[in-house]
Amino acid sequence: MNVLDRLDTTLRVVGGARLEGSVEVQGAKNAALPIMAASLLARGKVTLHRVPRITDVSVMWQLLEALGARVSFHGPNTVVIDPANVNKYRAPYTLVRKLAASFDLCGPLLGRFGRAEVPLPGGCILGTRATDMHEAAFRSLSAEVSVAHGYLIASALDGVLQGGAIGFRMPSVGATKNAMLAAVTARGETTIENAAMEPEVVDLANFLVAMGAQIAGAGTDTLRINGVRELHGVEYEIIPDRIATGTLMLAGAVTRGDVTVKSTRPDDVIALQAALMECGVDVTSGDDWVRVQAGNVKGGTDVVTAPHPGFATDLQPQMLSFLCTAPGHSVVEESIFNARFSYVNELLRMGADVRVAMDNNTALVKGVTSLSGAPVEAPDIRAGAALVLAGLAAVGETEIIGLEYIDRGYERLEETLSALGGQVQRASGIIPFSEPTGTFETSVYPSV
Repeated sequence: MNVLDRLDTTLRVVGGARLEGSVEVQGAKNAALPIMAASLLARGKVTLHRVPRITDVSVMWQLLEALGARVSFHGPNTVVIDPANVNKYRAPYTLVRKLAASFDLCGPLLGRFGRAEVPLPGGCILGTRATDMHEAAFRSLSAEVSVAHGYLIASALDGVLQGGAIGFRMPSVGATKNAMLAAVTARGETTIENAAMEPEVVDLANFLVAMGAQIAGAGTDTLRINGVRELHGVEYEIIPDRIATGTLMLAGAVTRGDVTVKSTRPDDVIALQAALMECGVDVTSGDDWVRVQAGNVKGGTDVVTAPHPGFATDLQPQMLSFLCTAPGHSVVEESIFNARFSYVNELLRMGADVRVAMDNNTALVKGVTSLSGAPVEAPDIRAGAALVLAGLAAVGETEIIGLEYIDRGYERLEETLSALGGQVQRASGIIPFSEPTGTFETSVYPSV
């Protein structure tokens, strides 16, 4: 058994402590993963700094090695990728099924080999993960695309993609990334209309530009890409993780604490700042820090998730946990994924007052005087974080099953919260792991 297939482990949280102090945030998971995939396009080594030590990174690591890349750590959070010996365009299902971001391999493999065979995406069960916009984007680049036996198969005519006009019916982070990754080495010019504007998409564009790509319009809804013949190796630092930043801000808010998150980008969580201030939380920020002082929470608020710069869907569960403790009524509407409220039943076990509407996309929240500790189970990464926050605010002890989900997105979350005064601890007797093939360490936090 290795880190990817281990049995459930647990996290124990004793509530009641007011979090105080400052912590630095990790590098962005949702930027690191597509950037690691994009490294397959380089003609030379790629050195990435601020790569979070999380299990989703370990899956991408092993995927790259399975395709022939050499990957190694050079310091606590620095990864070096050498794609020189990559010789496969078919990604293994056994790894892809564990990680939705593994679908980001389609674009680089198609750009490098003129062909890509990647299983349909796995990862957390948050609702439908359609691939139709990815497929349409590849067809706009003159690729033939089909789905067979659970794989998306794309091949360029004569082995070379051609630039084209791509227009998405709605901003899609995944499709925008794959379209960019395929287009940067296509012949001619590509335009992408209604492109996603998330910071992680911008970071991927900046990384590609650093490798020699020609991309204009990153951070807007229109991208213009002039294809180049090849990309070179580069040294690059991943942006701060805005979801981890928001989770720590909400940890401070839910415990009525005083928490400063450092080495981050406050503008990336501007919608969360606004929502917290509507609840009476005092939020201040500087160039690379944001502070939450939550001693005077006066009520709840209404939240609707939306593409960036709107309220991030990956912060919806954590925000709802906070609203369970805020006086009055709140409404949380999920507009991105259609099955994101599965964790609500776990909050009900802790005494929360939440009702999910018949459409399954809206939750009605009534703040309670206090939550109570209970055994609960994390169904996905962000819901797991939400249950940790609820445990911090609850009376008594909360045991969270499914720590492996939390480890997929957060680097040493229990240590970070403990540094702020929280009582959070991994269960003793964690199962030892045998070494997998390749060079990646098998523990949750690989040693250097």
